[in-house]
Amino acid sequence: PYQPKECSFDHIDSLMKKLQLVISIPILIFGLSLNLLAICIFCCFLKKWTESSIYMVNLAFADLLLLLSLPFKMYFSREGGQWSLCMLTKALYFVNMYGSIFIIASISMDRYIAINHPFKAKLLRSPKKAWVVCGFIWIIVWLSSIPIYDFHNTDKVSCFHNMSDKAWGIPTILSVEIFGFLIPLTVVAYCSIKIIQTLLRYKKEGEMLAEQMACVRIIAANLMVFIVSFTPVHLGIFLQFLVRQHVIVDCSVKQGISFFLQMTLCLANVNCCLDAICYYFAAKEFRKNWVQRPSFSLKLVLDD
Repeated sequence: PYQPKECSFDHIDSLMKKLQLVISIPILIFGLSLNLLAICIFCCFLKKWTESSIYMVNLAFADLLLLLSLPFKMYFSREGGQWSLCMLTKALYFVNMYGSIFIIASISMDRYIAINHPFKAKLLRSPKKAWVVCGFIWIIVWLSSIPIYDFHNTDKVSCFHNMSDKAWGIPTILSVEIFGFLIPLTVVAYCSIKIIQTLLRYKKEGEMLAEQMACVRIIAANLMVFIVSFTPVHLGIFLQFLVRQHVIVDCSVKQGISFFLQMTLCLANVNCCLDAICYYFAAKEFRKNWVQRPSFSLKLVLDD
C-alpha cells in the first residue's frame, strides 16, 4: 500500500504475514494436488484434444503456475529479497491470475456457442482455434505485465506491496479493471445466464429434469465462484488506486483498504482449487447427460 510518513501500516503488514501463511499453505497443498492431477489426466489419458479439454488444460496450467509463485510471494512479502527475482515472481503471479480469468471467460463463451448456437458451432469451434485463442491470451497477459517491472526501485521490502507509480497510474488501473475484470465478468455472466435459460427451456419430465437441474447448478456455481473470487480483489485494487491518487486521505480508511486488498488477494487464490473441482464436475455432468442428445447438439460441448 501507499505509505506516507504520517500513516503507519506496520501492524497491518504484521497481521497479514500471519494470515497469509494460514490461508495460503492449505491452498497451495490442495491446489497443487488438484491441478497436477488434472494436467496429468489431460496429457496422459486423453485420447483426443477437444476445444473444452484445451481450455481446461490451459486453465489448470495457469492455476498451477500461480500456485508455484505463492511460496516466493510469501517469502518476498515477509523477508524482502533480490529485486529482479521479486519482480519476476510478481509478474508470474498476476499474469496467471489474469490468464485464468480470460481462459474461464473463453470456456464460458465456448460452451455458450456450442449450446445456444449449435449450427454455427462447427464453423466457430475447433481444436486449432482453441489453441490459437489460448496462445493469444498468454501473449496478451505477458505483454500486459510490463508496467509491473521497475528496475530502478531498490526498496526490496515493499516489493509486493508497493508497486511503482506507473503501475498505479490511471491508464494501467482502468485497463486492469475494464479489460482484466469487467469485460470477462460480463462475458461469463451473460454466457452462463443464457446457457441456464437454454437448459431450462428444454427441460422434460421425470429424471431428465433432475439431470438438467444438475447442469444448471454447475453453471451457476461456476459463475458464483468467478464473482466471489475476483470481485473483491478488483474492488480492493480500485480503492487502493484512489489512495495512490490521493482521493482517499484518511489514515484509518487507508489502513482498512490496505488490509482488504491484501486479504482479498490471498482469498482469490482459492479459485485455483475451485476451478479444478468445478470444471471436473461440469465436464462429467455434461458428458453424462448431453453427449447422446444430437437434437440439442450438446455433444459439441465435450466430444472426448
